Amino acid sequence: MYVDGYVVPVPEKRLAEYKAMARKAGKVWIEYGALELHECVADDVKPGKTTSFPQAVKLKAGEVVVFSWIVYKSRAARDRINKKVMEDPRLADMMDLKKVPFDAKRMFWGGFKPIVSL
Repeated sequence: MYVDGYVVPVPEKRLAEYKAMARKAGKVWIEYGALELHECVADDVKPGKTTSFPQAVKLKAGEVVVFSWIVYKSRAARDRINKKVMEDPRLADMMDLKKVPFDAKRMFWGGFKPIVSL
C-alpha cells in the first residue's frame, strides 16, 4: 500500500466549489486505479504552540483546512495513476492553479509508506 496525503486551506465561501472539484477529480483517480480517496474538512483543529494544521497552511480568517489522502496498491501504481490523472483532459481546468478554489501556494503534500496498518 502507498498513500498520498495533502493539506490545503480553502475559503469557506468556496468550500462547495472545492467539494465539486474534489468529487470530479476523485472519480478520475478511482477510474485509473486509486483504491480510496478521502477529502475531510477540519472540525476540531486548533492552532498549536509550535505547529498545527492551521499554522502549516498559514490559515486566514474565513478559511478552513482540508486534509485529504489517496490510497494506492503501491508507489509504482501511484506514480502510474498520477501520471494518467495529470494528463487527463477532463481535469485540465484544475491544472491552472489560478482557477482552483484555494491558494495552491499554501498547499502541501507528500507520499507515504505505511508502517502500521490495523
